[in-house]
Amino acid sequence: MERAITASDANQRFSELLREVQEGESFVVTSRGRPVAKVTPVDDFERQGPEIDALLDFLSALPRRSGQGWRREDLYE
Repeated sequence: MERAITASDANQRFSELLREVQEGESFVVTSRGRPVAKVTPVDDFERQGPEIDALLDFLSALPRRSGQGWRREDLYE
């Protein structure tokens, strides 16, 4: 489960935040109430590599529409 933390708190507690990330925690950093970044353990990112590659392959295979890229709606067809 990702925990939210403000950018200000993340800045003030950065060493503590890194320790918690090393222990497996994930954080969403917010600025003015809006999510702006995600801090996750490296292992989580490496596990997602094949999934990201598969998604990019899928998107590349979608037919282009009159010179445009894909649309969000194309993902639901």
